[in-house]
Amino acid sequence: MDYSNTAQNSCSDDKDPKKALMCKVSLPHHKETDQPQRNFFCGGAGRLQRNGAIMRQLEGTKCSFLLCLGLSIAICSFIYLRTRMPSEVKPPQPPSCRPFSPKCKAFLPGMQEGVEWYRRDCQVESYILNSHLQCSNLTRDLHFITKPLSREEEVYPVAFIVTVHKELELFMRLFRAIYMPQNVYCIHVDTKAPWEYQAAIRKLVSCFRNAFLSSRSETVTYAGFSRLQADLNCMKDLVKSKTPWRKVVNLCGQDFPVKSNLELVQYLQSKEWRDRNMTPGVKQPATMKYRTHLQYKEITGSHVAVKGAGLKKGPAPHNLQIYFGTAYYALTRDFVDFALKSPIAHSLLEWSRDTFSPDEHYWVTLNHVKEAPGSHIDGGWAGNIRTIKWRDQEGRVHNGCKGHYIRDICVYGLEDLPWIINSNSMFANKFESNTFPEALDCLEQWHRNKVLNQATVSIEPSWLLAAHSNSSSRYLNSSAGA
Repeated sequence: MDYSNTAQNSCSDDKDPKKALMCKVSLPHHKETDQPQRNFFCGGAGRLQRNGAIMRQLEGTKCSFLLCLGLSIAICSFIYLRTRMPSEVKPPQPPSCRPFSPKCKAFLPGMQEGVEWYRRDCQVESYILNSHLQCSNLTRDLHFITKPLSREEEVYPVAFIVTVHKELELFMRLFRAIYMPQNVYCIHVDTKAPWEYQAAIRKLVSCFRNAFLSSRSETVTYAGFSRLQADLNCMKDLVKSKTPWRKVVNLCGQDFPVKSNLELVQYLQSKEWRDRNMTPGVKQPATMKYRTHLQYKEITGSHVAVKGAGLKKGPAPHNLQIYFGTAYYALTRDFVDFALKSPIAHSLLEWSRDTFSPDEHYWVTLNHVKEAPGSHIDGGWAGNIRTIKWRDQEGRVHNGCKGHYIRDICVYGLEDLPWIINSNSMFANKFESNTFPEALDCLEQWHRNKVLNQATVSIEPSWLLAAHSNSSSRYLNSSAGA
C-alpha cells in the first residue's frame, strides 16, 4: 500500500489550513520508511486539536464552577459569622421604637436637649414569638443582667413568685427588672391565657436556669380561692429548689420594682425584718366581715358569687382572729414550710376556700399565729411592700391618679412617677404598656440606671436599655444619676 498517497490524501482532504501546513512541513523531513508515521501524525493532529478544544472547554467550565463555589462558601461563611458573633446592638430606628417623653428628663439627667432617646428593644413580642436565636443571644438582645452585681446580693438570694395572664411585653420588662442570676423565679401562667402567650412565656423562661413555670397552673378568678392556690403551687415548687433562697416575694404581671435588688436585699435583712415576715394588715374591720361571714362560690375564670340566698359561714378554726390586709408579702423560708405543713395552716386554708378574696386574709392571719416562724404579732400596716393609689385615698394619701382607675386602683400615668419614686416602696402597682407606655418607659430607665450605679462589678454594654442614633455617645449614661 502506498502510504504516501494516503498521507497526502489525508492532509489534502483536511480543510483546516493549520493542519495542512503542519503536514506540508512534516512530510519532507521523513524517510519513506517513516511514511506510516507521517500518516499517523497528520491524521492524529486533527484529533488532538479537537481533544484539546474539548479539554480547554472543560477547564473553563471547571474554573467557573470553582469560582462560583468559592464565592458561595465565602458569602455563607460571612452570613453565619454575622449571626453568630456577638455584636453591639444597633440603636433602634424610628418609627419602630418610640422616643422617651421629654418629661422623662426630670428623672433621667443624662438626657440631652434636642436629642431623642429610644428604647433598644422595641417589638419585644414579635422577637420572642418569632426568634430562633439561641438563649445567649436572647438574654443579650433583651438586656438581662447576667451576673451578680455585688457580694451582698450574691449571698442573699431571693425567691420570686410572679402570676401572669396577659401583656407579654409588660411581663418581660418586669422579669428583666427583677432578674438576677443568684435569685430563683417561679412563674405561674393562668390556664385561660392564650396558647401563644403561654408558649412565649415558656420560651422566655426556658432560657434561665434559675427560672421555671409552676408545675401546676390554675384558672385564676378575680377574688377567688384560685388566686391563693396559684401562690401555694409555686411555694411547693420553690421549697424543692436547690437555690438557698432566704425570703420569697410575690408579684403580679402589672407590678414594677421601685427598689433595686440591692436595696431589696438590704431592706429584707434590716434589723426590723431580718427574721420576720412582712404581711401588712390589721384585725378585720366590720366593713370587711362580709368576706368571711358569708359563703361564696367561684365561677371558674369569671367571678365570685354569694352562695344561695346568703349562706352563713362557721367560725374560723382554732379560734383564730381573722385579719385583713394586702395579698402581697415577703416571707421567710421557714414560714413557707409552716404554711405548707402545719395543721393550723391547713385548717385555715380549707376554711378559706369559700370566702371572698382569701389571699387578703390568709397570709396576714397566719402571720399572727404565735407558732408561725417569723410571725409579726400586731405589726399593723408596717412593711413598705407596695405603693398603690386607691381611689378612696385621693386627697389624703395621694394627689390623684394621673392615669385612670380600674377597680378603684390607679393605672399610673407619667405624672405619677414623682409620687412613686418618693414612696421608696419595694414595688409599685399598677402599669399598662398600651394605655400609658411613657410611664413605664421612664420608670424602667430610672430603675436600671439606679441598679447599674450601685453595681460593684464592671458594666456590660448589653445591660444598657436606651440609645440614640445622632451622637457619638450612643447610650444613655447610667452614671447620669438615679
